[in-house]
Formats: sequence, structure tokens, C-alpha cells
Amino acid sequence: MAPMLDADRFSAAQIEGWLDRLYIAAEGAGLREEDQRKAAEVAALLGEIARIVRSTGKARDLTMVDAASGKSYVGLLAAKLVLEPTERPAQVVCLERNSALVAHTLSAVTKLDTSVPILCECAELAQIQAWPAAPTLVVGLHACGSASDDIIARSVAVEARHLLLVPCCVGRGVARVKDAEALAARLGLPRAAPIRRRFVHTLIESDRVLTLEAAGYQTEVVEFVAPTVTPYNVLLRARRVCEPVRMANARADQARLWASGSKTP
Repeated sequence: MAPMLDADRFSAAQIEGWLDRLYIAAEGAGLREEDQRKAAEVAALLGEIARIVRSTGKARDLTMVDAASGKSYVGLLAAKLVLEPTERPAQVVCLERNSALVAHTLSAVTKLDTSVPILCECAELAQIQAWPAAPTLVVGLHACGSASDDIIARSVAVEARHLLLVPCCVGRGVARVKDAEALAARLGLPRAAPIRRRFVHTLIESDRVLTLEAAGYQTEVVEFVAPTVTPYNVLLRARRVCEPVRMANARADQARLWASGSKTP
């Protein structure tokens, strides 16, 4: 059995090969440009997952949730390349609401040939019964709009020990968007869309970090790939520590953040 790969040994080319094998595998066909970019992101996330797995006690079983998983690139390759080589009891749960994408995952699982059990659930993120209790890790790659907030809420609810979340676009469905836009107006920011959009996005991501911190998660914010790979290249790396002072400070900061938007000039 090969040893678990170190973070710097996951390459985009390696992941491209796996994606072609699992999802394409047809003569004359190949990965699209967006799949090639996704391979770079998956490679970077697998390195993050490997570091978390190494940090967990060897006596613990490993459960990873690939939330809003799409075709479950992250979940399947984490099972094969990270979890399987540890030879520890482990499982992967893929949660996706689109039944067609779940079908793609199920087809890919048959080609993966891994000893790690992979459970594919066609479910909304809000369906708490679809989530395992106290998973080792929850991963969300490009969770669009309110899906990022749903992943945070469910990860907190099931007491996930770690969360790796890459938020994507921020739309009207995100709860705090109107508050963020109101604050932009109050501050007199130019109405130019790129400026307003970046400001709103920054406020929403700040709120998400503070939400995690207030819920007991020590949270780091890092650029996990270059912006040339994707403009949505920010990773929230959270670990459940439940430090009362940190939680109280985060709640105070979050209240102050949004109170500033409700004041009149």
C-alpha cells in the first residue's frame, strides 16, 4: 500500500488524470477548460484535507462530508488518495440536491475502486438527517450563494471538527446582502458595480468568518489557489475549539459590524 501523499505531491496534472478516468474516459473526449481549472482547486484542497487527517488521533474513525458536492470530485478523490492510504476506518458522505449530478457521482464510484465507503445522498443541505453526527471534516468547494451559509449552519449543528469552505458568488438569496448594500449606500460608496460588488462580498465573507468564530471555530482565511485559477480563491479553514473568549469577541464584532449599517448619517 502506498503511503499517504503529502500536500505538495498533489498536482493538477495528477488530478486531471483521475477526472478523465472517472468522468470522461471516452476516445476523443477530454476535460473542458473549466475542469482543468477545477483540477488545480481539487489538488490544493486535497493537500488541506491530508493535513487535517494527519492531525487527527489515529484511534478515531474518519468521516468526511463533501457538501453541495456536484459530481463529488473532492469527495471521491479524497477517499482514494487521502483516506484509503491511511488504512484507518473512514467514510465519505457526498451531499448534493441535483439528482443528475448524484447519478454522475454514483457512476464514478464504480470506476474508483476504493476500500473507503462512499455514501451519495440526494438531499438539500438543510436536511439535517442527511448529515452524519460529529464528522471529522466538512468540505464545500464553490458553494454558491446561500449554500455557503447552509454549510456553515449544518457544520455547526452537527459539531463538525473541521470545515474547509470555499464560498462562491454572493446573490440575493444570501441573508445579509441587503444589509451589506445598505451599509455601502450609507458610506457613500460609488455605485459602480465592481466596487459595490467587492465591498458586499467582503462584508458577507467577514460575517461568515465571525459566525464561525462565534460558534466556537478558530477560523483562518487563506488564498488556496492563485486568482488566475478562479476569482473565488478564498478558503475558510475552521477548527472547532470552543474558546469562550474568542466566541464572545466574535459575537461582539459581528453585532458591531451590522449595527454600523443601521445608523443614519
